[in-house]
Amino acid sequence: MSRVGNKPIILPKGVEVKREGNLFTVKGPKGTLTREFSDVIKINVLENEVTFERPNDEPKVRALHGTTRANLHNMVVGVSEGFSKKLELIGVGYRVQASGKGLTLALGYSHPVEIAPVEGIHFVVEGNTKITVEGIDRQLVGQIATNIRAKRPPEPYKGKGVKYVDEIIKRKEGKKG
Repeated sequence: MSRVGNKPIILPKGVEVKREGNLFTVKGPKGTLTREFSDVIKINVLENEVTFERPNDEPKVRALHGTTRANLHNMVVGVSEGFSKKLELIGVGYRVQASGKGLTLALGYSHPVEIAPVEGIHFVVEGNTKITVEGIDRQLVGQIATNIRAKRPPEPYKGKGVKYVDEIIKRKEGKKG
């Protein structure tokens, strides 16, 4: 039994789900998301809730059951509340500036690192060392935050680099003389 797939999604006020074959459109106060789902899982859209049924208990179908429910739930939460990831820069001279709708990062390289604006993503710069990536698509918000972190991942000796705010960096002991 899938515990995730069996839970219905209760739709908040102002959010509506439309179905056209396997294409689902979720519309809410923050925007609209569209996604195509597999026809293996039966999705029932009622007035204020969405339920999911699977035809059999094969492992692939069971996995798809929970995944389908989680993806549609993320769409509903995204258009009603939105998602955000917070990053911080740690290191001497590491800073960030908003440049238009994109970002300019100084990460200790010989040149500044430019992050191009992405449609559906909004960057918020707090001070000059904190970045918040906001948007309605959970996968896109996570991917953009990961791309920014990959420009200078935190190193284990001094902890310098770009890290998530809630990330814990395991420190290593340096060489002993």
